[in-house]
Amino acid sequence: MPLTSPELDQPGLRIALLSDTHNAVDRRVAEVVESCDLAVHAGDIGSPRVLAQLLPKSGRVFAVRGNNDTPEQWPLGTENCLRILPDYLSIDAPGGVVVVVHGHRVRPASRRHQALRERYPEARAIVYGHTHRLMVDDAKEPWVLNPGAAGFTRNQGSPSCLVLIATPTVWHVDIHVFRD
Repeated sequence: MPLTSPELDQPGLRIALLSDTHNAVDRRVAEVVESCDLAVHAGDIGSPRVLAQLLPKSGRVFAVRGNNDTPEQWPLGTENCLRILPDYLSIDAPGGVVVVVHGHRVRPASRRHQALRERYPEARAIVYGHTHRLMVDDAKEPWVLNPGAAGFTRNQGSPSCLVLIATPTVWHVDIHVFRD
């Protein structure tokens, strides 16, 4: 069930944030993506088939490579798709920049949020995956967001995703957790 924000009084760009599908996206996460304007995948995708299942209203899907997005782990014949995945993305949204990384190269893990904030100070929000743990750290800017695992691998019992709603003046995050 999404959380809603009473202070968000104007329509905004709805950005679905997901990560760590590992070759399978939960159908409920895919349905959330369909309600959004665009989708952002923070890595460990698993195959191009997963990206093809993400159908935001605009048809625009952005993705970065995760530590498990390797030729050895992707289906044969998908090397070209894998090769074009960047390690980092910067997306201009109303009111600020969204930076997307997988997060596995940010060390030490105990300082991951601080390190991400130091590395990407120009961002209003930083999206990362890798840990499979949903996290919304909006105590200070840039926000650090982890949508958790949107597939069935180490999803803490519940696939999840986030929706960032961005207007020129207000940003808000809806949390979607799907318990069976």
